[in-house]
Amino acid sequence: MSGKANPSWEDLDVHLLRVLCTLLTESSVSRTARKLSMSQPAVSTALRRLRDITGDQLLIRSRLGMTPTERGGELLEHVRTALAQIERIATAPESFVPANSRRAFQLATADYLHAGVLGDLCTRLHRLAPNASVMVHSYGPDSDAAEALESGRLDAVIGNWPQPPQHLRMTMLYEDEMVCLVRRGHPLEQRRICAQDYLDAAHVAPTPYSVGQRGVIDVTLAKERLKRRVTAYVPYFQMAPYALPSTDLLFTAPRRFAEHYARELPLAVLPLPIDCPPMPCYLLWHDRTHYSDECRWFREQISAAVCSEDMLSSHRLSH
Repeated sequence: MSGKANPSWEDLDVHLLRVLCTLLTESSVSRTARKLSMSQPAVSTALRRLRDITGDQLLIRSRLGMTPTERGGELLEHVRTALAQIERIATAPESFVPANSRRAFQLATADYLHAGVLGDLCTRLHRLAPNASVMVHSYGPDSDAAEALESGRLDAVIGNWPQPPQHLRMTMLYEDEMVCLVRRGHPLEQRRICAQDYLDAAHVAPTPYSVGQRGVIDVTLAKERLKRRVTAYVPYFQMAPYALPSTDLLFTAPRRFAEHYARELPLAVLPLPIDCPPMPCYLLWHDRTHYSDECRWFREQISAAVCSEDMLSSHRLSH
């Protein structure tokens, strides 16, 4: 007996489930004992416990020995399924093979990360894991990265906060200096830009960094009790370069971003004439996916895409 006045399903353990499965399959105490390397009395004791727990005889005597009851026959498939699920818990997962993956990877990033990196990431996934997909989510100042990573809604986040959440895993992708982006032929392109030129210029800025939160540039200027003249706001970082070719607007951006658009549009990159700390860019993820082979591989592809874009940019500049 189990030692409890009223045995319940909580008294079941893996050993009893294995005995039950074998008994119902073999319809014999003696054959079950041999198959499980147990004594017949031990099997009989287990059967009595199982009868107490289920409230059914499970096996009854017949002309040919023993036969499962109707309830016993119904339980056999459930017991097999339960044992298979328990075995999965205790068995190490199969090695991750990118070519076989059908996972939809979830990545969030602020839109200052230019399309070249995302394009390279998609190319890598298509080549190495053709059945997988990636969903790139917009990440704004009101997004809760920690919650999304913890809940599993995101696999990774590319961010640049001055103080990222301490309980998240993190690796630095790069640090980038801030520069000015203007149209070719802009009056400031023809001379060495100074701090006063920068402050007097008409600036374009992304709205998320001007409503409720200040970006690295405005924080730096505020420390010196300075303020730039923003005359145009756009809802997305990626839209700002397209406002420059036909105007005298100035856009402040990370160098990688600026150089990418200077190759795509008739734009020029100028040095930033004020002291500004470099902008960090790092990859964040949660402990829940830290040991996942799939997610580790995905993070490696993100890092490789960033590195590949850096090498491509260096090659273009050298030529």
